[in-house]
Amino acid sequence: MTRYDDVLAVVKDHATFSSAGALKSSPEPFPPEVEAVLAQGWPSMPYIIEIDPPLHDRIRALVTRAFTPKRIAELEPRIQAIATELVDEIAPLGRADVIEQLAWPLPLRVLGELLGFPRDDLSGLHEWGTDWLLLQQPGTVEQRVGHAHGLVALQRYMMAALEQREREPSDDLLGALMAARAESDDPLPLDAVAGLPLDLVVAGHVTVTRAIGSALALVFRHPALAEHLLDPESAGPAIEEILRLESPAQGLFRVTTRPTQIGGVDLPQGARVMAHFGSANRDGCVFADPGRIDPERDELTRHLAFGKGIHFCIGAPLARLELRVALPLLLRRLPGLRPAGDSAREPVFFARGFQRLVVEWDV
Repeated sequence: MTRYDDVLAVVKDHATFSSAGALKSSPEPFPPEVEAVLAQGWPSMPYIIEIDPPLHDRIRALVTRAFTPKRIAELEPRIQAIATELVDEIAPLGRADVIEQLAWPLPLRVLGELLGFPRDDLSGLHEWGTDWLLLQQPGTVEQRVGHAHGLVALQRYMMAALEQREREPSDDLLGALMAARAESDDPLPLDAVAGLPLDLVVAGHVTVTRAIGSALALVFRHPALAEHLLDPESAGPAIEEILRLESPAQGLFRVTTRPTQIGGVDLPQGARVMAHFGSANRDGCVFADPGRIDPERDELTRHLAFGKGIHFCIGAPLARLELRVALPLLLRRLPGLRPAGDSAREPVFFARGFQRLVVEWDV
């Protein structure tokens, strides 16, 4: 589904369009070798991005009670401090891979502090999270077995962290999740709770990582965008326009639960469709001159970069806050920031971002 109205209809009708397998590029089952590895963990662990009501609503309610606007707002000084520390490390160098040295460490460290994970564990979480995403797309059996081992390691880490909070209550987000679970009349199974921080830590940092790289690539092609990002009044709208043009998640899959029609096309029960956010966000029927960068456009708030409906991104407010801090800081602290000719797109098929983006600046 590539037209805005069709994509919006799909993501808002969760009764007809199930989120089962939302990340998986193929309906084919995993090879037996992969299934054998996954069996060592929790093969049925629910991830909020891939489940439907009523379980979705129970898990979402749990995180809503713990991941409050107040908790997010209180993170701003730490986001500023972490971003400043990372920029301080690279500023004297004059050249760096901005993805490796800032775009993924920043959101991951913020999430690490929010969830209560030791900093030394974050690199492993990053690698295992990438395994989870790459497992969903084609590859050799050997590659997918390796990714399955990474996912099982990530599951075990999250389960152990929750079990520790169960023994020793804490005031971090994991502790708040466990406290909210304990207060429930019908507590969720621990693996259902563990899927939530797993999803948060992966989706919550790769979205910001992608957006930082994409924002810089746009600034290099359209220097006037930097002026908007450096102006506190226009930085917010500029970030929304960047998200519209370079949607970090280009699209996710849905499966029809019953025969239906959309966009004039009849779909049988069990049909898999891809709701393509990236295309919807460039639909000229909704966004005037959609390829033009215009932070002042009237229809800006209609973009679908964070989805819509019951699966609207939980971490969107945090992602926006991190981008509002990081992008102006980079532009202020690294004068003459420019591409150094060495870049590579990331390998996750439904993502839009950079795996490597080497930049240089005046020292």
